[in-house]
Amino acid sequence: MPLPKFSFDPQSLPVDAIAGEAALDHERMLEDWLRQRFAAPPHWHPETADESLAARRDMTAASVLVPLVQRPDGLNLLLTRRTDHLSAHAGQISFPGGRAEPEDDSAVDTALRETEEEIGLARSHIDVIGLLPDYVTGSGYRVTPVVGLVHPPFELTPDPNEVADVFEVPLAFLMDGMNHQRLSVEMPEGAGRRHFYAMPYGQHFIWGATAGMLRNLFHLLRA
Repeated sequence: MPLPKFSFDPQSLPVDAIAGEAALDHERMLEDWLRQRFAAPPHWHPETADESLAARRDMTAASVLVPLVQRPDGLNLLLTRRTDHLSAHAGQISFPGGRAEPEDDSAVDTALRETEEEIGLARSHIDVIGLLPDYVTGSGYRVTPVVGLVHPPFELTPDPNEVADVFEVPLAFLMDGMNHQRLSVEMPEGAGRRHFYAMPYGQHFIWGATAGMLRNLFHLLRA
């Protein structure tokens, strides 16, 4: 059964706990190390999100790009803020991406096509190094996160109908358990309490599915 539709302001909720794991070592955020980790991943356990309770047979396949931008002072993660009028996850911080189309050859192809359509980042700038486990959202999507290294210089042309903002966050900030907040909210119709992560960065409130996928990136890299 899908989770009931429910609107709430996550920024108004109290922080239940801080995940608190040690920050990732610097060497594990270098290009060569990342390539090796995705080429030969160790045994590790993805973190099961409360949203996975929404899994059902008719999930919509989708892919997102987890874009790691190579900057002189280290890798940055490129994220978007969705426009407020979208039907799903309006106004939220997200990875570029979207639903699979019949003409897509693979989950990777979906992520690269959607990224180019959403923010104008050409696939020629993206070097895909691996995948994270699929993530199920309460809105009915089964999302494949595609991790790619992005080589500057590049120009972005965000689609104003879908993207309100594009920004970067240092990967080192996101790969530190002290920056991972644990929040929860009581769901309607007796659906229980939903727990989720948030990773606030400046004016940007990263939470929900995006934070959940980042937690799995964190677990893979620290394994």
